[in-house]
Amino acid sequence: MSQIPPASACSRAVYFGQAGQTVTGRSMDWLEDMQTNLWIFPRGMTRDGGMGDQGFRWTSQYGSVIASVYEAGTADGMNEQGLVANLLFLVESEYPSDQGDTRPQISIAAWTQYVLDNFATVEETVAEMRQEAFRPVVVVAPNGVEGRIHLSISDASGDSAIFEYIGGKLVIHHGRQYQVMTNSPTYDHQLALNAYWQQIGGTVMLPGTNRAADRFARASFYINATQQSADPREAVAAVFSVMRNVSVPRGISKAGQPNLSSTIWRTVADQKNKVYFFEDTLSPSLIWVRLNQIDFTAGSGVRKLALHVDPGLGGDQTANFRKAEAFQFLAPH
Repeated sequence: MSQIPPASACSRAVYFGQAGQTVTGRSMDWLEDMQTNLWIFPRGMTRDGGMGDQGFRWTSQYGSVIASVYEAGTADGMNEQGLVANLLFLVESEYPSDQGDTRPQISIAAWTQYVLDNFATVEETVAEMRQEAFRPVVVVAPNGVEGRIHLSISDASGDSAIFEYIGGKLVIHHGRQYQVMTNSPTYDHQLALNAYWQQIGGTVMLPGTNRAADRFARASFYINATQQSADPREAVAAVFSVMRNVSVPRGISKAGQPNLSSTIWRTVADQKNKVYFFEDTLSPSLIWVRLNQIDFTAGSGVRKLALHVDPGLGGDQTANFRKAEAFQFLAPH
């Protein structure tokens, strides 16, 4: 187990606009550059969960656009049905023991992709996850940090679910009311802490630090206080404004505190119009990808947008992905 303290302070929030205008935003906070690129994955891809012969196997039913980390895992993305998945750090995560567990395995670096590949709605995902057909396996990031994560998903209807492994058991929170997720503590405690701030009222006072519980309270208030619009431009702008409010300025981190780290990028997914936006905090420009203009047919090939080598990209990048070999999901040493 790594002795390097984890440092991640990601946040996620779902916006309910008018006329079915659903938008999900997230921030990715980390103590270093994660060499993130965007990828197009088509239908018909065969996967083994990153675990080879002992891996959980599937063939992708839906195409997706995803944000990779370390070219070894899917951290975020949206599929062609408007299902969004966001992977966030949760230091309290504890996965099932391998003792006597004969289920096929999946690297936690592949968990997000599994969801995007296989499901169109939150309800479908929850029903299948309750079967617990695989055992998730912890992996260590290239910087030595052990990955302990939880997963949030949302669909075009605004339904949400949060998946956590606590004490070796899968815990699921499913419902439209679960709009916001940050990091520690576990989700049930996040909800309890937020109830306190709801009693005070966001127009009176909101907590201002970059601690996870404080970001949860701010995101919960602002995502519903902002203008709830049917205009996709207004809706996306509103979500970006909320995610920037709960972001951590560049250059801020604190050793030993897992919920303090700079925001390195943000994503916003317009789930009604199937547009995926990406904002690198090192870049002056916003980029976006229109999923409705992408060929996701089986055999159309994996494609990559190399953001890591060109942080100055801006605007609509749908046509600028290039053929590439799919990355391999991070596996245990």
